Amino acid sequence: MKVAVIGAGYVGLSTGVALAYVGHEVTCVDIDAEKIRKLKDGKVPFFEPHLEELLGEVRSRMKFTDFLPEAAARADMVFLAVGTPAGSDGSPDMTDWYAAASETLACLKGKSAPTVLVNKSTVPAGTADRLQRLADKAGLAGKVTVASNPEFLRQGRALEDTLYPDRIVVGGDEAAAEALERLYTPIIRQSFAPPSGVARPEGLTRVPFVVTDRISAEISKYAANAFLAMKISFINEIANVCDRVGANVESVAGIIGMDPRIGPAFLRAGIGFGGSCFPKDTRALQYMASSSGYEFRLLSAVIEVNNAQKDILLSKLREELRDLRGRKIAVLGLAFKPMTDDMREAPSVPIIRALLDEGARVWAHDPAALEKARTVLPGEVRLCASLHEALQDAEAALLVTDWPEYAQLEGAYIRRTMKRPLWIDGRNALNPAARREIEYRGIGLGGVRSGLAAEDEEVAYAKYPKILA
Repeated sequence: MKVAVIGAGYVGLSTGVALAYVGHEVTCVDIDAEKIRKLKDGKVPFFEPHLEELLGEVRSRMKFTDFLPEAAARADMVFLAVGTPAGSDGSPDMTDWYAAASETLACLKGKSAPTVLVNKSTVPAGTADRLQRLADKAGLAGKVTVASNPEFLRQGRALEDTLYPDRIVVGGDEAAAEALERLYTPIIRQSFAPPSGVARPEGLTRVPFVVTDRISAEISKYAANAFLAMKISFINEIANVCDRVGANVESVAGIIGMDPRIGPAFLRAGIGFGGSCFPKDTRALQYMASSSGYEFRLLSAVIEVNNAQKDILLSKLREELRDLRGRKIAVLGLAFKPMTDDMREAPSVPIIRALLDEGARVWAHDPAALEKARTVLPGEVRLCASLHEALQDAEAALLVTDWPEYAQLEGAYIRRTMKRPLWIDGRNALNPAARREIEYRGIGLGGVRSGLAAEDEEVAYAKYPKILA
């Protein structure tokens, strides 16, 4: 099939490259001429494992342009993959999306062949229905069929999640569902040879293809991200309790994760979630609920917990150093998660600003995000090209993003390099052997160890003398 993808950002480009790999002809459209120039040269404008290599393999089936009419005219299917950033009140800013949708409809007016217009962007409930009404009013009834096809990609694993998804969700009428099922047949049946470096999960032979109405498909994206965000905030709250009673959150998470009703995923304690999806989508769902007259109290708590969690790392640092003025602090990891250079809603940013406000000297390192970090961090931050430079003579290190190279460091190296081998681990990522050889503080690993206070023990003995005797 011939496919046009409007928006050559993270979702659009990952989707386009994957569709080209399984045999379709894809044209990616973007208004950013410089981005299009780089893509024509085979350069991906952001860091995503294996994406640039796979782009090189599918160049014969991919085109890049900033001229939408040409791309839309030749396409059987047009994907909208335009960003919908959060507004000041949490609502999605739909300005760019509606501009792209309107221009696309205008370009489709001259076509005689029917076109499926597929929304891939994360949008408020009812957006695809509104787009169908706009198409009908534009005289495209019967020619343009609108569908919702939400993405469930994880940054750092975009190709795995596109080629080997847990499910493909389509919201729309029978014609749209049939067209998308044809498009995704190689992925549904797993009939393609896996690309180099992106191995097929063992045992995967077929991907579920789920058809529903447009609004339910749209809400499913928000619901999935909100639920995962809830798991993160929940285990972080458990971690904070563990720190105060002397328990180990890693043990607790392992135990509760064995329950199939809960599952182990997203039960890693740390400093909270960031990035382009969870913060934006939780606020957007909260806004949607409020706008429809419902107070989503659980989601409000999830957001509140996440916002506060970053302070836990700083409080542990203050407990150890007391006064941060003039001290060299190494911040390890700037992107919001490993295997990406995305700085959107990255926890490193408020943490670094707080350190600077207290007079610390911040030396920061990240394997992929230094250039993008340069545009969002204060100028007084020393961005280090090497990990060694960041750690050299530092009085403490804050691990903010759990890149593998940080987790694998040896305790002897940390002691030899740092002025004081104080490691405040915001992701509980450092290997256990190194933990034992340095001054180590994690999240929820029993660092406070207050236990049961003496006066509480006296009350307990008085209340339950026979049981506790």
